Amino acid sequence: MTSPADLRMTIGDLLDRQADRFGSRDALVHVDWGLRYTWHEFREECDRIARGLMALGINKGDHVALWATNYPEWVIAQFATARIGAVLVTVNPAYRTHELEYLLRQSDAAALMLIGNFRTSDYVGMLQEVVPELAGSTPGQLHCEKLPSLRNAIYIQPHDGTPTDAPPGLIAWSNLRDLAEEITLDALERRRADCHPDDVICIMYTSGTTGNPKGVMLTHHNLVANATYTGQGLGFTEEDRLCIPVPFYHCFGSVLGTLACATAAAAMIIPSEYFEPEKALVAVEKERCTAIHGVPTMFIAELEHSEFDRFDLGSLRTGMMAGSPCPIEIMRQVIDRMGCREMTVGYGLTEAAPVITLTRSDDDIERRVSTVGTPFPYVEVKIVDPDTGEEAPVGNQGELCSRSFMNMKGYYKMPEATEAAIDPDGWLHTGDLATVDADGYYKITGRSKDMIIRGGENVYPREIEEFLYTNPKVADVQVIGVPDQRFGEEIMAWVLLRAGQEATEEEIRDFCRGRIAHYKVPRYVKFVSEFPMTVTGKIQKYIMRETSIQELQLESAASIETA
Repeated sequence: MTSPADLRMTIGDLLDRQADRFGSRDALVHVDWGLRYTWHEFREECDRIARGLMALGINKGDHVALWATNYPEWVIAQFATARIGAVLVTVNPAYRTHELEYLLRQSDAAALMLIGNFRTSDYVGMLQEVVPELAGSTPGQLHCEKLPSLRNAIYIQPHDGTPTDAPPGLIAWSNLRDLAEEITLDALERRRADCHPDDVICIMYTSGTTGNPKGVMLTHHNLVANATYTGQGLGFTEEDRLCIPVPFYHCFGSVLGTLACATAAAAMIIPSEYFEPEKALVAVEKERCTAIHGVPTMFIAELEHSEFDRFDLGSLRTGMMAGSPCPIEIMRQVIDRMGCREMTVGYGLTEAAPVITLTRSDDDIERRVSTVGTPFPYVEVKIVDPDTGEEAPVGNQGELCSRSFMNMKGYYKMPEATEAAIDPDGWLHTGDLATVDADGYYKITGRSKDMIIRGGENVYPREIEEFLYTNPKVADVQVIGVPDQRFGEEIMAWVLLRAGQEATEEEIRDFCRGRIAHYKVPRYVKFVSEFPMTVTGKIQKYIMRETSIQELQLESAASIETA
């Protein structure tokens, strides 16, 4: 495995190395839209956008938010911002106005790149609601009272043939390309050379147990190293072609997907702008993909597609399944029916850039579904007894802690949260409960954090609770996860209304819609007069969960979850 010293490079250095060595090979293919770039063409386009950003006045260290589904422009922006030392701030495409405003304000974003719409999401409309000054502003000269750092809004034009003019106040992506002519290649090279491997280059927001999301600061070195070790764990070379149906805003798509490909000069194959099982299968067959990523629900959707058997998936050999526990029967089908005989299972979190452990391609199927593998090279892992703080013996449950040069620099503008996550000795406390066996394989056994995993999305109840507290009818609320056959878990809110107030379940859901991401909207709402508590006043969410499972008749889903 490559040593940390050999990975002390910037993302810009990485792109140069691969474009120089493998310039004529495929770098990025968007199957649905018929777009294809070689590594040489990809670098050229990244540099054009980088120069356009420089012409807009984006300086090294400025924060550029990106709010889009899996467009090719997402990946171009990822590398273009890195080329000039701007910090990419990833925005979940499911976000709504409440979350968008918080992220833009907390991150001090100087620019926002966004698409127009997707399905029911009107991104431009939501931005106009958050930034009412936008429509009357001159592109590039935005002044927003609520968001004083925000100067630019860049419109990523659609690929479906609809009109491509930028809405009022926004700069079109095509105009950004034109602005590149104002900046010389020498000026870009000086900016690229000024970047350092330890510079923060990306901020990814992760939901927090205390309410608002926290911005995880990751460096060039963090990301290049983690992506390299991922690629090496999957045996990637320039001959590989990875199907990436997972979203780019998340580490899974943008580190274990696009960057992992870049470290090996493998081709990044984008099936479509958002996961659709048939389009993923089409991409594998058409582009002869050798690998595919996904959370278990994605693989289930692909396997259950009515015409699955008509697709030729014979090129597949590997990939990664992560995000939530994998049922053994699903892994068997992924190996036997999809041909992913070397499919791996990984564990990590954004704060670790993200992978900490990974199964090996030659591990037997039981190990791949019952454990999350062994640690990455140069990553220390220990299991700590939550009560004593001492390292737990082999086989005993405790909190999984990790220490390595790939751990985040911290949470943006949240020093106290950073100190709570990383102790003085450099150990990152994951909040996940685990055990380790005598062979060094780790198994995740629970969560000490109060977290729900819905379809691979991490959801912290406290964030939803804080939002629901803004409803004037709500006196108190507790959010829990309940088992679900399709998504693994679903969101449920127990609501205590203020005296004299009345509300319906649908009214509570309507209050959430359009303001928080769709996957955070409670599927179930239960109105109560009190919560189960201990004698010391601590709310007993496990009793709420057990009660809800019985009342909603979710016993069958619960049995699958614990199988």
